[in-house]
Amino acid sequence: MNILFIVKEFPHSKVIGGPIIIYNRVKYLSRNHKVSLLAFAQDPTPDQINSVSRYTHDLRLVPLPKRGKSKRLWDYFTSPVAPYFLNYQSEEMYAQLRSMVKATRYDVAISEYSMVAPYLYKNPDLEGIKRVMSVHECYYLARKKVLEVQGLSREGISALFQLKGLKKFEFSMYRSADKILTLTPEGKEELLAIDPSLDISVVPHGVDTNKFVPTEKKEGPPTVMFLGNYPHEPNRDAVIYFATQIWPLVKREIPDCRFLVVGRGPTPDMLALSKDDPSVVITGQVDDVWPYFSESDAFVCPVRLGGGFRGKILEAMASGVPVVSTPLGVEGIPAKNEDNVLIANDPESFARSTIRILQDKSLRKKISGNARKLVEEKYSWQKGVEILEEVLEEVVAR
Repeated sequence: MNILFIVKEFPHSKVIGGPIIIYNRVKYLSRNHKVSLLAFAQDPTPDQINSVSRYTHDLRLVPLPKRGKSKRLWDYFTSPVAPYFLNYQSEEMYAQLRSMVKATRYDVAISEYSMVAPYLYKNPDLEGIKRVMSVHECYYLARKKVLEVQGLSREGISALFQLKGLKKFEFSMYRSADKILTLTPEGKEELLAIDPSLDISVVPHGVDTNKFVPTEKKEGPPTVMFLGNYPHEPNRDAVIYFATQIWPLVKREIPDCRFLVVGRGPTPDMLALSKDDPSVVITGQVDDVWPYFSESDAFVCPVRLGGGFRGKILEAMASGVPVVSTPLGVEGIPAKNEDNVLIANDPESFARSTIRILQDKSLRKKISGNARKLVEEKYSWQKGVEILEEVLEEVVAR
């Protein structure tokens, strides 16, 4: 097959979070198919580009469009595209896509993240090409959840404005696709509850079980870790929630503990946390996340917002770092409380579980051992890409 990926964020080998799924899909599909990639990118390095170009037939990167306040206001009231999608609407992206499909006859085009699904929607340049939309999370449901949790805060009011036309536009796109992909069965059922007519397949996340391996923890204070891209609201909210409502309860029992916050784009309110509390260590973007797992006694995933699948949990499990999570954080994973993860859903129980895992070495060993076994059996990258390959071949053969 000739496969074209259209991606919200450049998925190079060092990226973290959702885009690493796409990097590995490109990498493994390229063994048997001709794969091309069109993505938004901000100042990629030569090493980042080289890590992907070796697997691609055609690689094109486009800078994110810039929109002033007056343009955003005008588009909010006049654009046929729902406001939540407008930051990724780019004439240059459309032009590059048009050029790519003229140069190569693609069998299928895949939008990774619904934010770039409009490039497949009602696009006459893609006539005769199968269109697959990979839904990492449903934006309508995600914005609705933010409004429910945050109320009339700044984030909640922002979500309220972003909901304008969102459900109608998002699901009109999905109905136009030849196939919808979700990362979890729960994500599939959420979409079908809104529109039972959608043709949906589940293609799970994965993890590099050769790179992320258990190791002896480095010497240092008791450490818990969280990982994410913080311009993404669910990750920012998780850090603020943990640091303000859970972390003080943990420190009361374990005064010398440390909260390690790893990942790109920490927001001003996150940076303020570390100024007020030296036990909160914010790294910013890092070249490799695995060394930080080796410093950690536990991985916390206190997410309250969003959907999809959190690959960070698989990386922690593969690295032998026991996980404490909300039920939402382990969605899509066959997680068993007290067996391969500790699950908690309020600040007090989350703090108690975190304290237990830091103080009980035998519990850490049990949870981490069972979690590593789960990852090895179900979540290697190869297995997920094999499922995707079968889905794409079925779509193209129709």
